[in-house]
Amino acid sequence: MPPDHTPLPTVDSEAERPTLKTIAAATGLAVATVSRALKDAPDIGEDTKRRVRETASRLGYRPNRAGVRLRTGKTNVIALVLSTETDVMNHTSRLIYSIANALRGTAYHLVVMPFFPDQDPMEPIRYIVETESADGIILNQTKEDDPRIRYMHDHGFPFAAHGRTAMGIDHLYFDFDNEAFGRIGARTLVETGRKRLFLVAPPRAHMYARHMIVGFSDEAALLGTPFELAGSVTSDSGGDAVEAAVADRFTLPNPPDGILVGSTTAAMATIAAVERSGRVLGRDFDVVAKEAIAVLRRFRQDILIVREDVGRAGEFLARALIAAIDKQDWTERQGLEVPVKVERGR
Repeated sequence: MPPDHTPLPTVDSEAERPTLKTIAAATGLAVATVSRALKDAPDIGEDTKRRVRETASRLGYRPNRAGVRLRTGKTNVIALVLSTETDVMNHTSRLIYSIANALRGTAYHLVVMPFFPDQDPMEPIRYIVETESADGIILNQTKEDDPRIRYMHDHGFPFAAHGRTAMGIDHLYFDFDNEAFGRIGARTLVETGRKRLFLVAPPRAHMYARHMIVGFSDEAALLGTPFELAGSVTSDSGGDAVEAAVADRFTLPNPPDGILVGSTTAAMATIAAVERSGRVLGRDFDVVAKEAIAVLRRFRQDILIVREDVGRAGEFLARALIAAIDKQDWTERQGLEVPVKVERGR
């Protein structure tokens, strides 16, 4: 028999797609109230917002992005621009989760845009700003004089930074006080009886590396304790490179016995390197490291740990940026987490 070319019946998916009117009818609220509740408007009560969001979720409501952009000029997208060199296992994964979690129930969605070590960090920033493919940008690994921040500031593009700068530009940021981390780390190592300190710092171009180095070196000098900085690697260099460099240092005279490390991966690599020389953590040497997700105790019980609440940072950055995009009053434009203690193991 010849093939049947009778067209299949079509479904008018647009007609069946839930709209603001559908949600309004289901909740008994006005369309304008539903719209403002979905946008997390401050004049709408939390109970109403929750009821609207639950109804929208149950009905399978999704805003028409093309229509939203035509009406408002907005994409309802926030872009998180991250380097692929960051400590993915610990720090970056927690940052992504916390920002995405803070955006739940809002009109905004998260897009992660990576850039690579051989790539100009300005490329993803220029692309987003020039194509208007997002309403705002969150970025990290800030520099003292950061061209990305200057570019977005000069173009009036909303952004928030996980880290500070020294540019004289008033911008949204949340930061971990790495100078305080350097100070309490050095002080704790000396209190445990360590006589020569060593720092595996972040890349020198990053602002938080400057803070960490200043705090560590200043505190060690105040305590009259010799110290040195790793010269050939940083805490972002990767486990193999850090392990090799630290192992090489321990073949030379006057090796350190108290080590401060700027990332979780580098901390584990450092300990592995020192243990290759026959030394025992907690007896012959100590390591202070910071972490965003509790993993180091599973590696070695005797690591000295400083907690960094990256979840708090991500939530702060997301909410502050949304307020800036929506031109809402937001008193907390800048936040700083100051570590106050080092957690000891057994």
